[in-house]
Amino acid sequence: MSEASDVREALEKIFNADTGIYAQRGFQRRVGFGTRPALVHIDLANAWTRPGNAFTCDGMDTIIPAVQQLNEAGRAKGIPIVYTTTAYNTKGGSSDMGLWVKKIPVEVLEIGSEAVQIDSRIAPLPDEHVIVKKRASGFHGTNLSSFLTAHGVDTVILTGVTMCGCVRHSCEDAIAEGFRPIVVREAVGDRVPGVVEWNLFDIDAKFGDVEPLARVLDYLNGIEAFTSRV
Repeated sequence: MSEASDVREALEKIFNADTGIYAQRGFQRRVGFGTRPALVHIDLANAWTRPGNAFTCDGMDTIIPAVQQLNEAGRAKGIPIVYTTTAYNTKGGSSDMGLWVKKIPVEVLEIGSEAVQIDSRIAPLPDEHVIVKKRASGFHGTNLSSFLTAHGVDTVILTGVTMCGCVRHSCEDAIAEGFRPIVVREAVGDRVPGVVEWNLFDIDAKFGDVEPLARVLDYLNGIEAFTSRV
């Protein structure tokens, strides 16, 4: 058994025990699915999805096919599909990296570079929205909330990376902005073994619903096709 598998197994035992504590205290309620969803793919750009980068995440052999299936189902119903990437002007006095560069190597995320382009295996269609963000959450300092509201969205289906950072913060902001967050278990990842499991457990207890891919696909296949509101 691999080190990552050992960590996942150990965490599963811990979380199964902790589930009882949360449930007794009234946590782990369900926000449920609404009637007008959007897919929001967090930072599935080359710097995160392809090997050999500082930001490279594990699990793309599962995440990419899951996102492909979600896109196919979502496009068939005409729902909004949004991608985020994180990118900066890294040069001199015009840099917008802020203090984050003191903690992580965001200097490699130069705006316009191949590193910050959405992975071609899940490339957005010409009419799909791509947001360039500067912070962890897809909502922070962007038009994501207003875009979703304009389209009458009530449910945000989240995929992407990283589970401990940008996906988590996007989920927290989604519920704060009045959207039902649904995190697709097979479509999220991270760089460190165990981080995905811990954050899925914690999000499911406090901020959104963690659902398996099959259930999310059943939901998308069962909704009525979108008619534009904008």
